[in-house]
Amino acid sequence: MPLPRFDRLPAERREQILRVARRHFADHGTESASYNKIIEAAGFSKTAAYHYFDGREDLLSTVLDDVLLRLLHTLGPWVPASGRAEFWARLEAGAGALAAHLRDHPDDLALADAAIGHTGDGPWLKWFDDLVTNGRQLGIVRTDVDHGLLVTVTAAVVRAADAWALARMTSPPAPGDAVADEEGAQLWQLLRGLWSGAGPVTEEGSADAH
Repeated sequence: MPLPRFDRLPAERREQILRVARRHFADHGTESASYNKIIEAAGFSKTAAYHYFDGREDLLSTVLDDVLLRLLHTLGPWVPASGRAEFWARLEAGAGALAAHLRDHPDDLALADAAIGHTGDGPWLKWFDDLVTNGRQLGIVRTDVDHGLLVTVTAAVVRAADAWALARMTSPPAPGDAVADEEGAQLWQLLRGLWSGAGPVTEEGSADAH
């Protein structure tokens, strides 16, 4: 957590400091970025920096918390859907908005995994808890698996799929690579397989009975 004086800075100045720090941590890694170079680039001395942060780890923690807030703001709260089509449309819209944000903000992309893990997945998992709860109400998500386990695995699948798809966006395409629409389809297929019970996955996301 930053020291109280940081929160009393004008919003524009706080954002400027976080933007500079975010870029350095993204470019050089959370373990290797230089605290001295960050505060110099942000425009204050090492002595002045200690009015705002206890040190490098405090600044890193503040940056990661801010990145997570940016990701959650992009997703928006999960609003319960009243039907299956609406559920899948909202999930696709949220995933698409998050992918677009990360594509357009490479610093957030570089720090996203660290930011999600930084808080023990708490706020991140809350979003998926609401998602899975709604999915169960609609009969999309299976009920034969522990709720907490299903939430954790769902969040992990989406986190891994986003990292995979976005890594492909930032690398030269290889022959035969799937286009973005096919990448999205693979994510939905993974989730439908995870959320359904045994049996073939239907277009609506539930398993066919046998």
